[in-house]
Amino acid sequence: MAEQQGAQSRLDFSLGPDHISFEVDESVYPLEAIYGASYVFLDRCFVYLSRPRADVVTVRLTARGSATPAELDGLAGEFANELLSQSLRLRLSQSTSRIREYYTAAALRAATSAPSVDDLLAELESEELLEDPLEIMVPWEEKHGAAEDETEPKKDPE
Repeated sequence: MAEQQGAQSRLDFSLGPDHISFEVDESVYPLEAIYGASYVFLDRCFVYLSRPRADVVTVRLTARGSATPAELDGLAGEFANELLSQSLRLRLSQSTSRIREYYTAAALRAATSAPSVDDLLAELESEELLEDPLEIMVPWEEKHGAAEDETEPKKDPE
């Protein structure tokens, strides 16, 4: 691969001395997927997007430092893989949007129907807390009487 302007990469991208560029068809990769892939690469290289004609986006990846043509070619290949990943995420997001909307609405309905702290406190105050129908607060000895061996004083074993 030559380092001059206009050289071709093995992925059919245009190589320059410090950049690689290629066109992306929006009928294959939605613009949101292109933006997502570009965002992932912002820490590795400079990303420039332009629109030479309708439904086509030119992506130019410029190295932050010196880069060989093989490194630029690899960077473009990774970008193409990220485009596929972002497209799949976008399609999954679109196909499951109704389910997410349903769960969000159900969660919001549950949150609005939950009693407030004031309602819970008012309910506690209205209850008779001193009633003990199961006689839980009555000591065992009063309920069942003291055991015989407990009424007699214990003797020291000698």
